[in-house]
Amino acid sequence: MTGSIVIVSGLPGVGKTTVARELATRATRGAHLDTDQIGETLILSGLVAPGQGPAEEADRQLTLRRRNIADLARNFALAGFDVAISDVVLWPELLEQYRAAIDLPLRFVLLTATADTIAGRDAGRDKHVAEQWSHLREAQDDFDAPGLRLDTTGLDLDETLDGIRARWDDALI
Repeated sequence: MTGSIVIVSGLPGVGKTTVARELATRATRGAHLDTDQIGETLILSGLVAPGQGPAEEADRQLTLRRRNIADLARNFALAGFDVAISDVVLWPELLEQYRAAIDLPLRFVLLTATADTIAGRDAGRDKHVAEQWSHLREAQDDFDAPGLRLDTTGLDLDETLDGIRARWDDALI
């Protein structure tokens, strides 16, 4: 039996990693794949993170992370795991690259929230990234994403998960 795969996307600081991790935790057999964690855990030397230079190397490493995540997601799903990927996917081309690489049924959830909500969530964590990446809001707002767009302003984690589960079929792309 093949498991499901969902990409949970949104601006840095919106809560996508927390939501994706919790979706995987609550599954009978769940795996969570986080773009940041894959890069920062597996690359032991020579890491060039997004936003660092040289830009070409940062882009190359980010592409490598995503290709590996797609392969891992496919492998886990084929083994019967429900997979939740957390990544900033705000462009149709990137979503299409994931879809083609995974080549299995795929769900896409774009979490949104007000700038104040994201800033508040970001302030409550160790890694502060919301302000650094706030310029991506325009890309998010312009992205007519397939799947499920969920405004999490005013929602706690359980309410967000309930909202995703209630519209699970809407997320299928």
